[in-house]
Amino acid sequence: MLGGPEGMVLLVLVLVLFGGAQLPKLARNLGRAQKEFKDGLADATRQHPEPAPLVKEVAAAGANEVAAPLTQEVSEPS
Repeated sequence: MLGGPEGMVLLVLVLVLFGGAQLPKLARNLGRAQKEFKDGLADATRQHPEPAPLVKEVAAAGANEVAAPLTQEVSEPS
């Protein structure tokens, strides 16, 4: 996380780059983007409340056990 000095440097940098007049627009657009992201995430959760079977398998077995067959070489048919 940012401490006091880092936050002040970041604030000064943003003021220099965007100017005081642009800050309200920037903050408004960031808020809208965050709201759209949260709404999209909630919508996806409503549409797919259960994880896919492969996700359950990976979670139950551990990623290494499921991915091992995928990383083995496949012999070419003769």
